[in-house]
Amino acid sequence: LEGHSWNGSNSIRSRFVKKNGQCNVVFTNMEEKSQRYLADIFTTCVDTSWRYLLLLFCTSFMASWFFFGIIFYGVSLAHGDFEEHPIVKSEGVTVGFHAHASGHTAGGQPQKMPCILHVQGFVGALLFSMETQTTIGYGWRCVTEECPVAVITVVIQSIVGCIIDSFMIGTIMAKMARPKKRNQTLVFSKNAVIALRDGKLCLMWRVGNLRRSHIVEAHVRAQLIRSYITAEGEFIPLEQMDLNVGYDEGTDRLFLVSPLVIVHEIDKDSPLYTLSRADLEADDFEIVVILEGMVEATAMTTQFRSSYLAREIFWGHRFEPVIYEDRDRYKVDYARFHKTYEVPSTPHHSAKELDEAANLIPRSLSAFCYENEVALSCGEEEVDIFDSSEIMEFDILQTAIPLDPVTYKSEQEI
Repeated sequence: LEGHSWNGSNSIRSRFVKKNGQCNVVFTNMEEKSQRYLADIFTTCVDTSWRYLLLLFCTSFMASWFFFGIIFYGVSLAHGDFEEHPIVKSEGVTVGFHAHASGHTAGGQPQKMPCILHVQGFVGALLFSMETQTTIGYGWRCVTEECPVAVITVVIQSIVGCIIDSFMIGTIMAKMARPKKRNQTLVFSKNAVIALRDGKLCLMWRVGNLRRSHIVEAHVRAQLIRSYITAEGEFIPLEQMDLNVGYDEGTDRLFLVSPLVIVHEIDKDSPLYTLSRADLEADDFEIVVILEGMVEATAMTTQFRSSYLAREIFWGHRFEPVIYEDRDRYKVDYARFHKTYEVPSTPHHSAKELDEAANLIPRSLSAFCYENEVALSCGEEEVDIFDSSEIMEFDILQTAIPLDPVTYKSEQEI
């Protein structure tokens, strides 16, 4: 099944994790999805997009205003506050008015007190509802002691308004304080490389922090994702295998002040132990890399992810240096962050084959490259462990050794 998609076509497999860190997974046929999401409404609101959150924010307030406005209007209507009194003639003047306008008729006779002063219709009841919930207090409309129902409604609306305020403001603050956007200033190299380091074949990629503020307690992890068939014939489409990036030695914990190269040594415990250059070009797998840590400004944990497909891993390459000493400080050149250079001396064989050859041939600690050591140790043309085209002269090999940053930079500019 390697090299093919699961539906049997010859197309290249899709990413499990995109380069921006988003997981390329869609959930289908979920039972009671709405009920489960509503059960955790706060997390649902925090995870939703800003446009839907702002729509929910406005809708919740407007709905509560209209709801309690209708109640106030109904209470006033049932109390008869909107009924007009008969026209009264006083000294030849005809006067018509509502009972609660002044509390007295033109003849000076008292009228019954309305439930809410200066509310003459639904618009007035709606304005009174808004003033009650937002505690604006214009000093014009107010509830009276005439209707206990209106007083109880004011108390209930005040409590409901506090709950809505707390929930919506808390949701917006939690969403604004999320460290998700901090990931935009963390970057992984576009490609990973496989090359020799200290005489051992290693998988390497680079990570950098674009902000001056640090990621506290930063550490990295890596997983190999590929299809797998068990001994019993069970097909596992996305098996996840850990890649050791220094957990035992503690080198997986980073002081991420400047860009760092993360190293996975391809040893006998590595899933890539039998991977050669030819296998890399024909294989179909994905390596997911993860950076975790706390944002220094908020002390909240953040996680940044990326991935490398097999075609995005360069065999026999190293990363160009990006750190240079400039007078009394160090300068980081991010223009070279993603750039690599080829190392022709890198063997094309797997780490397993190199270990088997090393057990047969003694190695010299002063050797500059493994091929040169093999050529010097054998001394016979009949023993051809590696391809003869890979064996190079010492003066040619010396040019493949990485230069120090200052020298390397000057030669590149020339």
